[in-house]
Amino acid sequence: MKHQADKTVIKEMLIKSHKKLKTALTNLEHEEYDDSVSRSYYAVFHAISAILLSKGLHFSTHAQTIGAFNREFVKTGKIPVLTKTIEKLFSERQMGDYDIESYLDADTAKEDLEEAEKIIDACETYLAKIYKVSKDYWKE
Repeated sequence: MKHQADKTVIKEMLIKSHKKLKTALTNLEHEEYDDSVSRSYYAVFHAISAILLSKGLHFSTHAQTIGAFNREFVKTGKIPVLTKTIEKLFSERQMGDYDIESYLDADTAKEDLEEAEKIIDACETYLAKIYKVSKDYWKE
């Protein structure tokens, strides 16, 4: 059984992940595509950080976090996500946050939001299994 303190922190991280998803949807509805893409990525980032914490892993950079998630969960088949999906979310987040001119549109923002939902769901399913709780446990 994993440590209870980690479980509490993991839950808080996943709640934050869901808040980012909600904001991404609001941004999409208001045609703020750069911000929607950014929030979708951060929703995923918090979820993969949470699942890494379940193994006692924590990293200081996004690249380290993504790399560890791929190594520990994607390549091992524990989480059915394509590495390039997360890399795409990261790249588009950087474009939306830092580029003066962005080419992110409604279709991209919607696709990123849908991908983020799938990744978060996969993380919650895995965590529910190892902590022996329902998937709803990870929500507010």
